[in-house]
Amino acid sequence: MIKEVIHDPILLAKKSEKATIDDLQVAQDLLDTLIANADGCVGMAANMIGVHKRVICFDNDGTYMTMFNPEIIKKSEPYQTEEGCLSLLGCPRKCKRFKSIKVQWQNAEFQTRIKTFTGWTAQIIQHEIDHCDGILI
Repeated sequence: MIKEVIHDPILLAKKSEKATIDDLQVAQDLLDTLIANADGCVGMAANMIGVHKRVICFDNDGTYMTMFNPEIIKKSEPYQTEEGCLSLLGCPRKCKRFKSIKVQWQNAEFQTRIKTFTGWTAQIIQHEIDHCDGILI
């Protein structure tokens, strides 16, 4: 179900709790909301729809991907960039990102996965994990 996007910085700054198998519907709602906003958004975290669970969805080179409890376990090649956010009004903001990140997460069956992401996809994932950690750009 498509949900309303949260714009309140106080709610968005709250850290998210670990997701469980009971949060599969949250993930579906998040994906539905991301797809509905695809013209101006490439990734979303559950807190953007008012649920403080560690769930993110994003465009992974043309295919949508969902991660439960994502954590960056290695990062390399820092760089400065500017990003916008569907939840935040105003112009793009400066931030530090890494060209390559190794992420550990759980899939929809709550099996642990580890993969290295690079470039644009890595930047999207970093932005959404920041949301889970209550960090706003």
